[in-house]
Amino acid sequence: MHDDCLRAGPALPAVYVFDTAKLERERWSLKRIGFIYECLLELEVEIRKGDPVIQVADFARTHGAGRIVTSETPDPLLQSQQQVLSRSFAMQIELPEPFVELKGRVDLKRFSRYWQKAQGPAMRG
Repeated sequence: MHDDCLRAGPALPAVYVFDTAKLERERWSLKRIGFIYECLLELEVEIRKGDPVIQVADFARTHGAGRIVTSETPDPLLQSQQQVLSRSFAMQIELPEPFVELKGRVDLKRFSRYWQKAQGPAMRG
């Protein structure tokens, strides 16, 4: 799992890594960290912190995995981490099913702005 897709996938062991360097560099608020943490508590996922490449590789080895299943992301940092991991593990990068279909431009800088557009269609669908 990663920041762009906090969804439960197939019944496989799952891990989420709080990237401590990214949190500091991007100055994540405690509110944002808490929101993600609370989302993760609803899922069957092991929560770790540190360098995502090291932590995901360790998690995969601990579970005897030869491949890593993850979701596609537009984030260049996450893409580069996936590329590094692909040197040691087979990578299966899936395109997640959209939570909701929205038309027009969507402001993703604030969840509340996104939710103003997504709430209606999400609750109907």
